[in-house]
Amino acid sequence: MTPTINKAARGSVRFRRIKNSIFLSGLSVFAQLYLFQPVLPLLCKEFGVTPAHSSWAVSASTMGMAAGLFIFSFKADAIPRKHLMGFAMLASAVLTLLSVFIHQFELLIAVNFVKGALLSGVTAVALAYLSEEVDGASLGLAISLYLSGNAIGGMAGRIVVMLIAGWADWRWAAAFIGTSSLILGLFFIKRLPASKHFVALPVNVGQKWQQMSSFFRQPVMVLIYFAASLLMGCFVSVYNYTGFRLESPPFSLPHYVIAGIFLMYTIGVLGTMFAGRVSDRIPPAKLIRAFIPVMAAGLLLMLIPQLPGIAAGLGIFTFSFFATHTLASRLISQEAREGKSTATSLYWLFYYAGSSFIGTGTGVILTGWGWPLFIAALLGLVLAGGILVFRAGKPSRVV
Repeated sequence: MTPTINKAARGSVRFRRIKNSIFLSGLSVFAQLYLFQPVLPLLCKEFGVTPAHSSWAVSASTMGMAAGLFIFSFKADAIPRKHLMGFAMLASAVLTLLSVFIHQFELLIAVNFVKGALLSGVTAVALAYLSEEVDGASLGLAISLYLSGNAIGGMAGRIVVMLIAGWADWRWAAAFIGTSSLILGLFFIKRLPASKHFVALPVNVGQKWQQMSSFFRQPVMVLIYFAASLLMGCFVSVYNYTGFRLESPPFSLPHYVIAGIFLMYTIGVLGTMFAGRVSDRIPPAKLIRAFIPVMAAGLLLMLIPQLPGIAAGLGIFTFSFFATHTLASRLISQEAREGKSTATSLYWLFYYAGSSFIGTGTGVILTGWGWPLFIAALLGLVLAGGILVFRAGKPSRVV
């Protein structure tokens, strides 16, 4: 077991600064990453594209994230954690501000891809930083706070963007998110404690390939990687296209009401906090299997053609997804005895690759065959992810 001497423990000033700074990094990353998700209908109208095509404004960012994570899986252990995360936050904020002035959809996609690649600099090493700097007894809380920042950033960013875009224009919304992210980046650089337990390693491509190969020979890692890809793809699909569903008959809701669906992320925060705290006492491999059927139940409720049914289903789905994500993240961190940043980078790579391809592909199903078949397709993917999670969670495979 890794020694915990001089690591930040719950209640200490260092732990408080770490958790607050990492929480704010999650706010910035996810507010920027999913900036365009709530305004996809507006992009359809402005640029004359289909819903599935418009989703590339989101998928390009997550695809860039996946590509960046692959690169950082080689480079991350050679760069000080704080320097990498701080640079990524500031540079991505500049690109978000640049998007305000773009009037060609293809150029917008390209900028979003680069922005996603930059944001991966935070995601690639945040969990590794926490594993290295936080005491083992407090690690579950620290991880859950980081993922809560992700959830709150995603929620607040989407709600603010949708409200500003509805009352003014999506460009004003992008300007607000970019400016806010720049401020958060500066605060992060000032407040995050420098690593005490990080040792920079020279880049050894051959060794990294061997390290990756070793992870792919571990059944638990492989199963969790693929499950994350499927489940994240479903999650992004739900939030990409539920707005299209709610603005159409029989609902025909205005933008300021549709913005309320992103308040469901508060339930996701509860799922993250619940899973993080409970996993300090109960092995995450046992907990994770319980949430897949709950995700499936949430999707089924979203077939009900009344707003309360969709709202209830979305809430249940969101809670269980974030709980599953928290537990999967901890499993990967625990299983990787060496090369934690590589292991977590691969996890996020699969996670965002699923987000990109499934998030756009399911839009074709929605456009061509309608909401019921769209939900049926997502249900099939959740069940497939559940099979992988169940196998990964067998006691004989996970310590």
